[in-house]
Amino acid sequence: MVKESSGLMGGAGLAAVLLVGLSACASTPIPNEKIAVAKASVQRAEQSGAPELAPLELATARDKLARAEKAVADRDAEPATMLAEQANVDAQLAEATANQQRAHKAAMEFDASMQALRSEALRSSQPTQ
Repeated sequence: MVKESSGLMGGAGLAAVLLVGLSACASTPIPNEKIAVAKASVQRAEQSGAPELAPLELATARDKLARAEKAVADRDAEPATMLAEQANVDAQLAEATANQQRAHKAAMEFDASMQALRSEALRSSQPTQ
């Protein structure tokens, strides 16, 4: 009788372990929304000029997005979630870097224009002989 009860307890324990394992898998949903957010961020970065102005940052975002999509296809939710979040952040960095590069270029052009105007103003204010 003791052997039977220990067998029942072992079976119940195994069932509990399986149940916990299955619930752990079910508690990490496939991150479709995070993948969509990361895709949108990559598209915004591409439209902001990141391919030319922040190519490394954009390449990193694209790579992580592709790896996240592969993890989703493999039904591996945890790495998919992590990679999608990282791809989103990397795409935002690429977009911000591209915006910063454009702003820097515009500031340099503005400074050059101002210098040209100052030079012209000095020449025209000097008396002619």
